[in-house]
Amino acid sequence: MLSFSLEEIAAVTGGRLTDVPDPPAVMTAGIVTDSREVVPGCVFAALEGERVDGHSFAEQTVAAGAVAVLASRPVGVPAIIVDDTLAALAAIGRHALAQLAAPVVIGLTGSAGKTSTKDLLAQVIPKLGATSVTDRSFNGEIGMPITLLRADLDTRYLVLEMGARGKGHIRNLTTIARPQVGLVLNIGSAHVGEFGGKEAIAEAKSELVAALPAGGLAVLNADDPLVLAMADKTKARVRTFGMGPYADVYGDEITLDAAGRPSFTLHIAGIANVRVTMRLHGVHHVANAVAAAAVATGLGLDLTTTAEALSAAENLTTGRMEVLQRPDGLTVVNDAFNANPDSMRVALAALAAMGGERRTVAVLGEMKELGPEAVAGHREVGKLVADCGVGVLVSVGGEHAHELATAAARQNPDLVIIRATDRDAVPGALAGVLTAADIVLVKGSHSVGLEATALYLAADTVSHG
Repeated sequence: MLSFSLEEIAAVTGGRLTDVPDPPAVMTAGIVTDSREVVPGCVFAALEGERVDGHSFAEQTVAAGAVAVLASRPVGVPAIIVDDTLAALAAIGRHALAQLAAPVVIGLTGSAGKTSTKDLLAQVIPKLGATSVTDRSFNGEIGMPITLLRADLDTRYLVLEMGARGKGHIRNLTTIARPQVGLVLNIGSAHVGEFGGKEAIAEAKSELVAALPAGGLAVLNADDPLVLAMADKTKARVRTFGMGPYADVYGDEITLDAAGRPSFTLHIAGIANVRVTMRLHGVHHVANAVAAAAVATGLGLDLTTTAEALSAAENLTTGRMEVLQRPDGLTVVNDAFNANPDSMRVALAALAAMGGERRTVAVLGEMKELGPEAVAGHREVGKLVADCGVGVLVSVGGEHAHELATAAARQNPDLVIIRATDRDAVPGALAGVLTAADIVLVKGSHSVGLEATALYLAADTVSHG
């Protein structure tokens, strides 16, 4: 964790200190933006949101141990006052990066699989040297500076997830931490309502490879035409990954064990191949693993070490295909962090593979941010539920959840369908339905809040049914 004095932070951000009795006091625990995450030695960044103004928590956070508040106005406790809090965070992030000796910045983006691939890279890239990685899904203009502060002076590699909700967002992130390596996973339906179409999403994601230097490395998905076309937008060397020998690094000969965990052969075209046996659940992790391998081997890691690291990799992030096993036998797959039609498809396929002879139950919340595609997207997922052989569907939410359930019923009239208005209604709706022999997938957009439902189901022992 990098440390800076309050007077240094003020100088870097162009801010001024107010109510600070000790300007040389040092921030030793980074920056937080959530008052519930304050720890002694941190700086609390008071952000103004649509519903909550962080300035209201200034006194509380200092009492809890924050050395100061990064604020846009005096708050009656030690503070660094700046004109623009987000711009100040970016300046602090750049200053943090400048303290490191020649770090290799690896940026990754895509519509699906960013966090899962980032977690794989977090367990592979350290084989090359000391590595710091985006925490959770801190992949925006707030999260990136927080991540950069968590590096150490000996950090050699930075793996930074880069998200976008519009044109120019990734370009801005690349001015905070200029990447030498850029990985683009795919272009899908996530946030399609905000962008206005897949081509607009591709344009926004291409800002990552456009920012790479001539001596850099662009790692592109050969199986996605919109991603592969980005080769024309970068000065960097291009390395492709995919599921066939047309890619520079590829995977094939995929098999699944009884728990839905994939094994595959990893190839560097024309050079070597090695077998990978993953601990993660779901065949979709193969593409993520191949992408991670393309980055690692592109940076010089040998194929055998790369394969060994991928085989040993575990799930690092809650809410992403997190398999929870209850003592009574019930399996809950917590994939509730977020959802779109693409991620629903792979999650349902994983549920089917993991289910085997067991009855599968899908608790699915609405998918937000689909815009005009919302009705069609929910109907598509409803059909997928039926086609994947799900035994019980619990659709959670309003109108769009109804569309999902209706499409599923039309596709399979024998499917047991339960409607729940919100996450709090799910446990009661499943009372008397679940058995300890079932396997349950819980998934929906983050705002639906189904992660809490997944954890509840995983903790509550079935006593009936």
